[in-house]
Amino acid sequence: MIEQPAYTGFGFSDGEWGLLVGLPQSVLTAASAAESDGTRRTMAENAAGLETIAAGRESASPLVAAVAGEIVTRVGDPDTGEELPVIAPSDPGTYIDDVLLRAGEAGALLAARVDEGEAGAYKHWLVKIAEQVVGAASSGGLLGIGGESVSDSERRFRDRLAHVLID
Repeated sequence: MIEQPAYTGFGFSDGEWGLLVGLPQSVLTAASAAESDGTRRTMAENAAGLETIAAGRESASPLVAAVAGEIVTRVGDPDTGEELPVIAPSDPGTYIDDVLLRAGEAGALLAARVDEGEAGAYKHWLVKIAEQVVGAASSGGLLGIGGESVSDSERRFRDRLAHVLID
């Protein structure tokens, strides 16, 4: 017997599932790109984001658990020491706008296909990924000392993401 892909159990097409699986890592990248922090801080942000994505495997939401499991299968498990490559968008503003647009599309898709609890769990998880990334490394300061834990641009991205997903 041929095993069906996980997304068929939720009623999504391959393209729709691709949106839902790709978005958490895109949120991670956009949250990190919201403030240029340097390589060491960006690596810390990536690690925090991947850990939050991986923690989704333990979610009470079957949708979040399935999406997180697929992402970890594709990009690696932080529990085994794997790290994401640092992705630095050439135009962070355009990248962030694209991620927010896709978040809105995902929100509309979820509203049409799954119950409110599942949709809410996925949306909350995306915002949590952004929160963990922007809070992982302080911005500004000198030689890693001082600076703000969350910069205005990072806060603005997180707030815009929450707004897009909640409205």
